[in-house]
Amino acid sequence: MTAPTFLAAHAAAPQWRRALDVCLARLEHGARNAGRPLGDYTLGWCYFTDAYTAAAEPLLAELQRRVPGASWVGTAGSGVAASGVEYIDQPALVLMLAPLPRSAFRVFSGRQPLHPERDGFPAHAALVHADGNTPDLQELLPELAARTATGYLFGGLSSASRHLQLADAVLSGGLSGVAFSDEVGLISRVTQGCQPIGPLRTATRVDDNVLLTLDGLPALACVLQDLGLANDIPVAEMADALSGTLVGLRAPGEAQPGAPGRFGADTVVRHIVGVDPRARVLVVADEVAAGSRLAFCHRNPDAAMADLHRIAGEIRDELATRGQRAAGAVYASCIGRGGPHFGRPNAELAAIREVLGDMPLAGFFAGGEIARDRLYGYTGVLTVFTMPA
Repeated sequence: MTAPTFLAAHAAAPQWRRALDVCLARLEHGARNAGRPLGDYTLGWCYFTDAYTAAAEPLLAELQRRVPGASWVGTAGSGVAASGVEYIDQPALVLMLAPLPRSAFRVFSGRQPLHPERDGFPAHAALVHADGNTPDLQELLPELAARTATGYLFGGLSSASRHLQLADAVLSGGLSGVAFSDEVGLISRVTQGCQPIGPLRTATRVDDNVLLTLDGLPALACVLQDLGLANDIPVAEMADALSGTLVGLRAPGEAQPGAPGRFGADTVVRHIVGVDPRARVLVVADEVAAGSRLAFCHRNPDAAMADLHRIAGEIRDELATRGQRAAGAVYASCIGRGGPHFGRPNAELAAIREVLGDMPLAGFFAGGEIARDRLYGYTGVLTVFTMPA
């Protein structure tokens, strides 16, 4: 695909109309500099924070009026992201526009489902926004992924107080987004936010989401050993230690991570939600299959930042190998990340810009991140759209 670069703009203001006017003025300026009318841009992203959810309908209507002919997708979050900057818990808006061929993408939702075998659209990969309260969400993601040629989804769950989505309309509940054909080049990576604190273990006996034994030993004994705690620790101290401990899960048969002491992209992190000191078992916030590999872990800002630099570097190197450059990017990061987690404002977005340059970028802080056909937590999913160098 030989499309020029995307356009992006962001603004914070108490009133949504002011933020929208600022963003649209910047997009119009960018289009003039690119030597093409704003009407040539066919697909738009709109991410906005909680403060604007009550105005979602008029906001979308104004976007459709000011950029006629463009399709719009997006969602609301407790924070939004742009190139080098984040807005968390403040009224803000991020927009991005792409001049893609109309044949290269298709917006979908519950009102207009993605069914390639029926509508003839050759879906290759898809950006997905979802409501985390959707029943059977973790079963719906593989079903949707199966409707694409690559099985690759990317995106996340709305983290706003109202879980709104945009897909050429303002929606709530379910899944929506935009599918892309293979005309649209993209490179996507998952960056982990947790670091193992013990060895990789095998779930030898499980009952749904209850870990009975690991490596043939009581599950509780294993986590206490990995935490360096005694088996007879008082229950209050045990509960305190486990409250900050998570489980990194890998399904049976999956390849092992490439580096010791670091999770691979296929690892999903889940909370420990219960413990029975007498039965010596743990309860995890997800179903676990017998034979799954797992490691107990803690959130680690330094490891998370190093991993973010790593995946941005991988994308940069792959672009160079392909003879391409970034046209634009979408970034979905966990609401537990961002500046507050890393100890300084804009840390994640500054790191991405440092490695990949000041490319157009739109994103949001999610209540769960989507990559491939899975729902992740404490991760970041960075997807770069490509163009010839």
